[in-house]
Amino acid sequence: MRQTYPLLFAGKPLEPNLDLEVCDKFSGEVAARVPLASAELIDQAIAAAAKAAPAMAKLKAYQRQDILQYCVKQFESRQEELAESLCIEAGKPIRDSQGEVARLIDTFRIAAEEAVRITGEIMPLDISARAANYRGMWRRAPIGPCSFISPFNFPLNLTAHKIAPAIAAGCPFVLKPASLTPIGALIIGEVLAETDLPEGAFSILPCHRDGASLFTTDPRLKLLSFTGSDEVGWKLKSQAGAKKVVLELGGNAACIVDADADLEDAVKRIIVGAFYQSGQSCISVQRIIAHRDIYDDLKARLVAATAKLKSGDPKSEDTFIGPMITEGEAERVETWVADAVKAGAKLLVGGQRKGAMVEAALLENVPTNLPLSCDEVFGPVATLASFDSFDQAIAMANDSEYGLQVGVFTRDVYKVLTAWDEMEVGGVIIGDVPSWRVDHMPYGGVKNSGLGREGIRFAIEDMTEIRNLVIREIDG
Repeated sequence: MRQTYPLLFAGKPLEPNLDLEVCDKFSGEVAARVPLASAELIDQAIAAAAKAAPAMAKLKAYQRQDILQYCVKQFESRQEELAESLCIEAGKPIRDSQGEVARLIDTFRIAAEEAVRITGEIMPLDISARAANYRGMWRRAPIGPCSFISPFNFPLNLTAHKIAPAIAAGCPFVLKPASLTPIGALIIGEVLAETDLPEGAFSILPCHRDGASLFTTDPRLKLLSFTGSDEVGWKLKSQAGAKKVVLELGGNAACIVDADADLEDAVKRIIVGAFYQSGQSCISVQRIIAHRDIYDDLKARLVAATAKLKSGDPKSEDTFIGPMITEGEAERVETWVADAVKAGAKLLVGGQRKGAMVEAALLENVPTNLPLSCDEVFGPVATLASFDSFDQAIAMANDSEYGLQVGVFTRDVYKVLTAWDEMEVGGVIIGDVPSWRVDHMPYGGVKNSGLGREGIRFAIEDMTEIRNLVIREIDG
């Protein structure tokens, strides 16, 4: 990992200052420094993106594909560097960091494939005598300059889910990476700067939140895509004006374990889903809802498995639980757990904090009105509750302001279809945890969990507009 990284302004590296310190999340020491973009620089970057829009729109499908394929090759050659920087800046265990690099590569590879199959449709218009001499067709055209704001928890892959479809669609963009984890996005920018993208087509600009209003309010930007907390996301939407807004927000995902589930398998998956990268995922397993007949057995297995998880230095190959993103976030999780216990919940295992490290924790009998149940914990904590009927389990899972994904362990196909019909979520995952995702599927939520869908093909739909063509044929 280098000591400094430039920002990317209008496609070129620039180092106007080195004001942002990026810390090693485990040691707390400064690991690198990167520039902070001023409001003036952000304004100039948006102007450059707007100027580049016609050239981006004129790129042929094969040219967009070539650019994305070049990125894939470069990311493959820099896998070790990318994983190391992610491990340090995000505190993500090295094996998980390597997995995220693989997903970055997958996401750009999928985008390269989609770049050459953005299709339209021939649409018959002669549905009545008055339209007998008309033909119609439509295609997708780039929406124009896009604004992207990416989160700290997946600095590579969730950034890729904005950048890659934009290139595939032919949209210039400006991106604000999370100030806690900007380096992954800057490395992506270094690779993009080596490609044949038109001049000014992209900028990657770390900046503090209070200096980033132009990413939301500037009318030259035609789309805002934000990933982060629901509180911030809905506020940005209210400020975005006429531009299209895509929001991938928070959740408190439920996982239903029915009486017929394979408990050994379910426990393995739930442990990963709940505590992977210290629970700092919007689809982390937060609420485990188990059939009463298997509740005690499942609880004993989960407690035993949770107690065995190794916490420590994320650079170690055998570390499963690394630090949370900041000590302040760790303190918040500690407080939420303590408040739940005071209100009558039972702490079954874990929950102790040391600095930014929080032990994986399981609790039961958590009142449903407490933050640990009804809000997004975004930490290594899961709760347990029981149900008697599948309808009750669905009602319990749906009792949330959020609706990203749900996991259901059942062998009953009728319950599978019922869950698909009745769950108020963006995705129902059967035989696995809600934390499961592959990068080309439509991913996003309902209710307070957001608007729109990620997944390259579906993001391209948001980043393009339908342009209709009608031709009148003259007789004779």
